[in-house]
Amino acid sequence: MKDLIDIREIENIQHLDNEYDLQKALLLDRKLRLMVKENSDLKPIHDKLFRLIRDYEEKNWSDSENISEKQFDEAETAEQLIEIERKFIAQRKEAIRKKLKSYDMNQTDLAILLAHKKSYMSELINGVSQFSMKDLVIIHRVLRIDLAKLIPTYLQNETREQVKRSISQLNKPKLRLRKKDLTMS
Repeated sequence: MKDLIDIREIENIQHLDNEYDLQKALLLDRKLRLMVKENSDLKPIHDKLFRLIRDYEEKNWSDSENISEKQFDEAETAEQLIEIERKFIAQRKEAIRKKLKSYDMNQTDLAILLAHKKSYMSELINGVSQFSMKDLVIIHRVLRIDLAKLIPTYLQNETREQVKRSISQLNKPKLRLRKKDLTMS
């Protein structure tokens, strides 16, 4: 499940490919469950996401006799990566909310500033859809929030795997990803 820019892209996903996709889908499922109450237009997306999760789990986790150690390890790594992402989004959300409050603004005001609909602003703030680089630069410049609090510097799963393959292909011993490269610092 590629790094989603907009939650509506879920409509185009046919299946989840790996444990990271599953964990990302589970995180989005929790967020969407709450957001559907405010915006019923998200219900079909939430339903599709639920089906993707169910299908993946039935295919990969239903036969408890044939679950490998590797599968458990992949699931644990995926959970750790998603937790890093979740924490970053929560910290960014809090930083934005504090700055909005200090300027006597609210989420609707930020939506106006960024030229977004209020409902879409909620998706961005909650990490369900991704801010554009333009959005983040505007927030940085206008609200004076450090870019390090707005832009994640960890590598998401798909990107990390692609970089690992590229490094291997380049065959440069000094070039490598460290465990530290997966964290937010």
